[in-house]
Parts: sequence; structure tokens; C-alpha cells
Amino acid sequence: MEVRWTRAAAPEGKEHPGRGRRGAVWASAAVLGVVGAGGWLGFTGGDRDNGSAPAPQAAAVAARMDLPWPREGQTSIEVEGVGSLGSRGGREPVPIASVTKVMTAYVILKEHPLKGGAKGPGITVDAAAAQEAHSLSESSAPVREGQRLTQRELLELLLLPSGNNVARLLARWDAGSQDAFVVKMNRAAAGLGMTRTTYTGASGLETTTRSTADDQLKLARRAMREPVLRAIVAMRETTVPGVPGTITNSNRLLDRPGVIGLKTGSGTAAGGNLMWAAEVRSGTARRLVLGVVLGQRADTTPAEGLRAALENSGRLIDALQKDLPAALAGRDGKPVRA
Repeated sequence: MEVRWTRAAAPEGKEHPGRGRRGAVWASAAVLGVVGAGGWLGFTGGDRDNGSAPAPQAAAVAARMDLPWPREGQTSIEVEGVGSLGSRGGREPVPIASVTKVMTAYVILKEHPLKGGAKGPGITVDAAAAQEAHSLSESSAPVREGQRLTQRELLELLLLPSGNNVARLLARWDAGSQDAFVVKMNRAAAGLGMTRTTYTGASGLETTTRSTADDQLKLARRAMREPVLRAIVAMRETTVPGVPGTITNSNRLLDRPGVIGLKTGSGTAAGGNLMWAAEVRSGTARRLVLGVVLGQRADTTPAEGLRAALENSGRLIDALQKDLPAALAGRDGKPVRA
């Protein structure tokens, strides 16, 4: 019997697994083939803390578009080969909920790289992860004590349905304890120039894990260079041996053409959050656009916040796919030089 995971309003600001429309799995090979065939240009500016001040060329592109920036929270956007289109909402660190799991996955893959179609080592589900699978106050994946799942399978359970218990299991597997793993997370954040970010857990459950849209955009840029991570966040759904049902991605924007990631997050204090990635076609060329939207409808319900984050991000993506090609060409028809 197939089990569909559904989203309900989570009590006490905790995130529950999301519900997405049924779609074909985006296989790793397919995603990697797209990237390998066309390639994405590098982002300008490296990993510097360049915040909300776009370079002149990027500012010119941004000025040619009337982007529907959300009226609340924080938002930051950048385009490959062009740079930052700017940000809105200030740079005060705020709770980011399960967007945290992008850093968790990044650190795991940094410490235990997976190449090609490799699934990685088998990892035994411990008693803590199994017990947390029955939690009614946070999102979790239905795993059993003693069950053996591969690193790749656990990363899918981490990123698609946003399993908090899997985040902590992976942290213990890698570093012996969640506290030791958090040290690695903060070290990685510092290495990426995320100067306004503090991680206090592997799952994002803690409201003390705080960051900014600008900082999370730096992580998004780096995460999309990791082939396995990039392939997983593009999956609309998956099945994992020993885990009942079809597991759907909580990022419903994947149903839209061109959207290829990244990660949702929601909570009462955090509101709705989304780190997203989309391709914009301009003639025969494609550009990768990354965005982060934080703090949508904070202090309401996680479901309402996430709905607002998805809707507002969707409007931004629609506008970029419609208007970015012309903005890059310029009013005189000459392309903007990155």
C-alpha cells in the first residue's frame, strides 16, 4: 500500500513533512547530464560578503525589471555570470528552520563525498532516531531501530520530507554527537563567509539557529556545485527501501518548469522560508538563478508561513523567467557584460 505524506499545521512552530503533487523522480543522472551538457557559468563575486550592494552590471539588470519583492521578511537573489540583483528586508539574523538542513547535507558530503551513482556506506538507525520517528511535534522520517540505510538514502530523507530525526542521526554518525557536528557546521559557514550565521542544531528545530538571506544565498551557491546534493534537491519524490510509501518533496515549486531546488523550512517563530534554484532560458542559453526568502508570515502557523514563502518565491521566479532575458540584453539590444 502506498502511503502519502501530508502537511498539517505543526504545533509549537515545528515543521511537519510537506505534501507535493505527484511527479516523476528527477534522477541524478538526468540532472547531472543537464549540467554537464550545457554547464552553468560561475557566479561573480566568489563567496565574499557583498551583501545587498549589486555590482554595476547587476544593478543595471535589476533596474530593468520590476521584481515582486515580498513585503515582509528577507529576500536575496543572484544570477549566474551577473551577480546579486539585490536584497530586501535588512541583514539581521533570523530563525531559518529546516533550511538549516542544506548546511547539514553540505557538511556530510564534504566529510563523506559521493561520486557518480554511489550510495555510500550503510548507516544503522539508532534508538534515538527510531523513537523520534514517532514525534507528533516535529517533522520526521519513519525509520526503525536497527534498519540499515545508505548515506544517499538518508540524505534523501533529510532533504525531501525534512526529517529532523535523520538530521540528528547523520550528525551523530559523522561526528559522534550533534554538538560536535554543529562545530563543523559553523566552521563551514565561516569558510563560506557567512558572517551573520549561527547554527545550534543539525535540523533547524532550534530558533537559536539564525542567519540572513544574504548568507544563505552564499550556501545555496556552493550547494549547487555539489552534484549529489544538487540532484537530490531536484527530486519531486522518491522511494527508499524499508520506508513505507512514496516520499514527496515539500518544495512544491518543483512542479514548475525550470525549478530545480532547493529547500523549504517553516516554524512559528521562523515563518515560511525557502532557498530556491531555477533555470532561466535566454535563447539557447540557460542561467541559474538562486534566491532565498525568509520570515514569511512569521508568528502565524508553519503551514501559513510556508504557503506564503512558496507563493512569493513563485512570483519572483515567474518574473525572472519572463523578464530576465530582455534585461540581460539591455535596452540597446547589447548583452550585459558580466
